[in-house]
Amino acid sequence: MGGYAFEVWVSWGLTGAVLLWFVISPKLKHRQVIKSVHRQTLRERRISQSEDQL
Repeated sequence: MGGYAFEVWVSWGLTGAVLLWFVISPKLKHRQVIKSVHRQTLRERRISQSEDQL
C-alpha cells in the first residue's frame, strides 16, 4: 500500500464504525420511544381508573 497501510485501515475501520452506528442508533431510539409510549399508556390508564372511582 505504498507505506499508507495504517491510514487505509484506520479509514476502513472508521467507515465501518460509522455505518454500524447508522444501523444501531435508530433501533435504540425506536426501543426508547416504544418504552416511553408504553409508560404513558399505563399512566393514562391509572389516571382514568382513579377518576372512575371518584
